[in-house]
Amino acid sequence: MKRIHVYISGRVQGVFFRAETERTARNLKLTGWVRNMEDGRVEALFEGEDTPVDNMLIWCHKGPPHARVDQVILEEQPFAGDLRDFKIIYR
Repeated sequence: MKRIHVYISGRVQGVFFRAETERTARNLKLTGWVRNMEDGRVEALFEGEDTPVDNMLIWCHKGPPHARVDQVILEEQPFAGDLRDFKIIYR
């Protein structure tokens, strides 16, 4: 089990990045959240089985069809198991 916190930069807002992240994470049975940041990046937290989290990270490097991912910064955190589902956080 693992927990990964990521910051994704590029053309990642206005291209359904959050919605597609939520759909992909739920399909992989991950918990966590995704949100837009004021600086134009997308921030997300993924938690679950090792392989699905790794697959989510691979997806984050390409994103949905109209996105352009320039950089993914990730921080591995201790697994907490405190999240119930995956959601989009709106500001």
